[in-house]
Amino acid sequence: MTSRPLAVVTGASSGIGAATARSLAAAGHEVVCVARRTDRIESLAREIDGRAVTCDLTDADAVARMAGAVGDRLDLLVNNAGGAIGLEPVEHGDPDDWRRMFEVNVVATLQTTRALLPALEADGGGTVVNVGSIAGRLAYEGGGGYTAAKHALAVMTETLRLELNGRPVRVCEVAPGMVRTEEFSLTRFRGDAERAEAVYEGVTPLTAEDVADVICWTATRPPHVNVDLVVVKPLDQAAPHKVARRSV
Repeated sequence: MTSRPLAVVTGASSGIGAATARSLAAAGHEVVCVARRTDRIESLAREIDGRAVTCDLTDADAVARMAGAVGDRLDLLVNNAGGAIGLEPVEHGDPDDWRRMFEVNVVATLQTTRALLPALEADGGGTVVNVGSIAGRLAYEGGGGYTAAKHALAVMTETLRLELNGRPVRVCEVAPGMVRTEEFSLTRFRGDAERAEAVYEGVTPLTAEDVADVICWTATRPPHVNVDLVVVKPLDQAAPHKVARRSV
């Protein structure tokens, strides 16, 4: 009996990560759900017949333990963990917020990729999909810390692809625009539910499932096909700062 392809999805406790784990499982993958919130990923792993590994990806020792739990074979790594904090202009930016955004969006991706790359190469070929953002391609007022982190992630992805050229690992980026999830805007606005909800007023945003579908498609192309970058936005959004809103 042929074993299922093995995938690791980080940030799998909610939003795009959880939706991606479900989408990959439906496509025939065994999914290792990685996040800090044990109860959520264990519940998800039971639902999709996968595995759960609790891990703070900003902690190098914890990442090493996670890689050990994954094992010596891996077909797909989806680096989804990340997030935004605050919407202050650069002149009022909090260095602690910026450090945290770089830790979760950039350093965590670096540590995870480094730790799992040997397993991705072990079976003769694997795929890395980094979940970026249109904030990694365009700037907008109030987004300095997040856009800087996502620009860094985009360049790291491009650099990794150059450095792995000739080795059997595909490196891809999926860069969503406005996605309505239960936590992204709520975290950005420090728990202010009213302000978070206003982000989506008069707009039909993407859902986590929309983005998961794109990630799954990207990861399941024939082995000789590398989808370098997919930018996916809702029809109502032309750019981070240009959104068509209907009156409500």
